[in-house]
Order: sequence, then C-alpha cells, then structure tokens
Amino acid sequence: MRHTLRRSRRRLLALLGTAALALGGAVALPGTAQAANILTNPGFESGSLSPWSCTGNLGSVVSSPVHGGSRALQGAVTSSDNAQCSQTVAVQPNTTYSLSGWVRGSYVYLGVNGGASTWTTSPSAYSQLSVSFTTGASQTSATIYVHGWYAQGTYYADDISLDGPGGGGGGGDTQAPTAPSGLTSTGKTSSSVSLRWNASSDNVGVTAYDIYSGSNQVLSVSGTSATVGGLSPSTAYTFTVKARDAAGNTSGASNSLSVTTDAGSGGGTGFKQAAPYLYEGWGDPPNPSTVMSATGVKWFTMAFVLDSGGCTPAWDGSRALTGGVDQTAINQIRSAGGDIVPSFGGWQGSKLGANCSSSSALAGAIQKVIDAYSLKAIDMDIENTDEFENEAVQAKILTALKTVKANNPGLKTIVTFGTSTTGPTYYGNRLIEQAQSLGAGIDVFTIMPFDFGGGSDMYGNTVNAAEGLKNKLKSTFGWDDATAYSHIGISGMNGLSDQQENTTPAIWTQIRDWANSHHIARLAYWAVNRDRPCPGGGVVSNCSGISQNTWQFTSITAGFTG
Repeated sequence: MRHTLRRSRRRLLALLGTAALALGGAVALPGTAQAANILTNPGFESGSLSPWSCTGNLGSVVSSPVHGGSRALQGAVTSSDNAQCSQTVAVQPNTTYSLSGWVRGSYVYLGVNGGASTWTTSPSAYSQLSVSFTTGASQTSATIYVHGWYAQGTYYADDISLDGPGGGGGGGDTQAPTAPSGLTSTGKTSSSVSLRWNASSDNVGVTAYDIYSGSNQVLSVSGTSATVGGLSPSTAYTFTVKARDAAGNTSGASNSLSVTTDAGSGGGTGFKQAAPYLYEGWGDPPNPSTVMSATGVKWFTMAFVLDSGGCTPAWDGSRALTGGVDQTAINQIRSAGGDIVPSFGGWQGSKLGANCSSSSALAGAIQKVIDAYSLKAIDMDIENTDEFENEAVQAKILTALKTVKANNPGLKTIVTFGTSTTGPTYYGNRLIEQAQSLGAGIDVFTIMPFDFGGGSDMYGNTVNAAEGLKNKLKSTFGWDDATAYSHIGISGMNGLSDQQENTTPAIWTQIRDWANSHHIARLAYWAVNRDRPCPGGGVVSNCSGISQNTWQFTSITAGFTG
C-alpha cells in the first residue's frame, strides 16, 4: 500500500497604467538611428480600438488572452467576414518598413494593403508574424491590417509594430535622439513603479519617451518621468526608456533598471489558494460538490497530468484531457462556485517534464491543458530522480513555465517539491536558484513537509522547513521576510504518511494558523480522497488511518486565507 500511496502523491512524496509627467535635464551626444514603431495604440493599451477600424464592427479590446501589457485585440470572425482591423499611417516614399505583431488563432493574417502579407495558425498560444515592404516612389501612406479567416473562429492580436521613419513632420530627418540616461526609480508601491530619467537631445526635437518593461512597450510620455501601474505585488520588473522624435527616429535604450514592487497588504502577493488535492484515478474519489457544501472549500488541486505518449497531456497519462471523469469533477466544482489548479507530474509515471523533448514542447503541452480549462493557475509537482534530481529537466520545466506565463498573462505558476525538516535540500535549493537565474517568475514555491525520514513533531518540522524555504527565497531573490512568505506554499499529508508520521486535525489546524499568521500564498494537502476516518486502518488510499471527522482536514484547509 505504501507503493500505491507513493505513486499517487510523491507523486506522494512527501503582470499598463497611468503616467505622471515632468521635465528633466538634457544631455548632448550623437545617436545612431534605430527603427521606431509609428503605429498608434499598437498594443491596444488605451482600452479602445482607435485609430484602428474593424470590418463589421467585429473588433474589440479584451483583457485576456494578451501577449504584452494588459489588453489585446479580439476579432470575432464570422462565415462572411474575416474581421479585418486596420490602421492607416503616414510613411516616406522609397523606404523599407518592417511590420510585425503577435497573433493567436486559426489562420491569422498580417500585412499591408496592396503589398506584402504573412499568416500563421496558432490556436493555443501567441505567435509572432513578421514581414517587410518598401513604399513606392510617391507613396505617403500605408494601411496596415490584421484579420482572421472566414468561419475559422475568433483571433487575437497584440503588440503590432511598424518600424521605420514616420511620414508626418519629419522631412528628411534620419538622425535619432541620444539615449536617455540616469534612469532611476523615485518610488514604488505593490502595484506601481515611478521612474525618472535625464532628457535626450535631438537635432530637431524629442517628441516622446517610450517606457519598456522587458521587451514590451508599456507606456509613452512626453516628459522625463512616468509611473507604470497595473503591476503585481512582490514582482521584479526590468525597465528601459527610449527617446523618439517627430520623424519616428528612436534612440538606443537607456540604462536598464530592475525594481521589485512592494508586497501587498499584509505581505501578500494577492494570490491566496486553499486547494487540497483531489485524485479521480484512485481512492474512492468523492463528489466534489458534496465536499464543497460540507466544508466551504473553493479550490481543488487536481492530480495528475502526465504524458500519454509523444508529449501529449492526459489525466494520469491514460484518461482523456476532456470529456471524462476529471472534466465531470471540474464542471461540478465550477458549477458550485469553485475552481481547480491541475498538478503536473508527481512521484511516479511518465511525466511531461521528463519526456517532452524541449522546453518549448513542454510549454505547448501545458498550454493544451490551460486552453482546455481556461486555467488561472498551474502546479508543477517536481519529484523523483527523473525531474527533481535532474538539473537539466528542472531548467526545462522552469523555462516552459516562463513561456506559458508570458503567453497567458495573469496565470499563476506553482512549483511543488520535497523538503528536509530544515528547508530545501540540495535539489530544492538548485530549483530555486535556477528559477531566479532563468527569470521564471514562479509565483509560489510549495514544499511537501512529510516523509522526512524520521521525527514525529509534524508541526515543528513543517514550520522549520517553511522557515528554511523563506530564508532561501530571501537570499536568492533579495526579498524581505513578508515578500518571501508571500511566495511560499505548504502541501502536507493528512493522517498517516508513508513513514507513519501522524498529522492530526489538531496539528493541521496549528499549521493552518501559522500559515495565516505569516501570510503565505498556498495551503494544500494530500488528499481529499483520504479525508475520512479509519482509525487503525494504516496508510491507505481512501481514509487517513486515524480517528477524525469526515472532511475534517478539508474544513480546516478551507479556513486558510493567507
């Protein structure tokens, strides 16, 4: 039975905003001309379509899914209208322009009227399209368009760029402004960062400064200061600024500045999840709506998504991703006002992380699950020698999580792994270090404080392990205590563990209360299937092996608020 339990959990083993304008000083050094995006509202961050226009009034601005920033274009294709959205801009004759954009959907086209175009099919993730064209000898305007294809479903587009000199007011000006200097932060909150920089100089005049977060342009202002809003708490952002003149010439980037936003109220990230594991492939799975009604719990961690062959996700590696008992359970949970986070991996079985050939292939497999259930969060349960104790596979998983997080803004990513009684082991530390080095942006690092290999103080051991994790996060990411706690999760095991450790309802209540008082992000346990009494029953799949009330651990977990 221990083998059965271990298979199942180890597999058991144990983020744009508002602008504040100001003026600054000047510097005077020559610059090198670079391409500039001459489109207006290229990322639809204004919240409206203008100056884009869409056929059949079939275009709209949406908040999900987006590629960059907080908004994107949605084109509602019909059988008789391809929902073409276009914008006309002034250009210069006899000039080569580069057009690019990020699109998602079946058969999405990007091009210029009367000229070049390109297309792709990418139903489950954003993909970049690029094409170049040269204007005619007397051409002074160009109409850029994006559209889907008839009866092929809704498409999305974001961060469209037409790079080259503008045609209005620039004349023959091809000299770029100097790069802004002295970029610094003048303040921050849990959701915003205020920036200031030294002014650029230009032979004609600087008309705007474009602020970038990573590679995404998030704001344009006319002065030398701005406040970037709509950010996530306790999150590191890297900013640069470029100057732009009336002819569309753009300077090189300023110095790079990294800023971590403050923790939210009470030290939280804004993401709190009480989500006990529910496994449809084992242990007399209960009706989730019955459990929800009895306990008040809203989230479940659904186990496990594995590889059914060829880097193809399936529940337990054998049950269809949709249409089976797992989807039935998810539908019941959502009908009752709850939601789920799927857990990928576990202790045993054919795992996507180990078997997908590359991080991009793994990201594609994960995306299939995200798309199937419109997920808000995913959990990667990284265990055993094939994933946890393989640094290359760790990196593959973290890189894939970085990719899906970029392609699904707002998605929360969780990694779950084993621990010692004093904190992360060598491989746990390595996982955290790789997450920092790769810029994976992991939201929650969840430890499994059980199957320690000895010791019976489950409360003390759990707290000590969590404190060790907190200290590792502080030293690796440079966070303070509150920020580190807000990135921590605990996933315990109710009743008897594989090694006969006993977490009683009273001990689990203590752990829950500690988690609330330290404002951690996530509390889970293995498993709701076992949340039934069977004193003296041993370590089995459908009860805890101890005396307890039915669904008692789930009720305690539901009291986690962070």
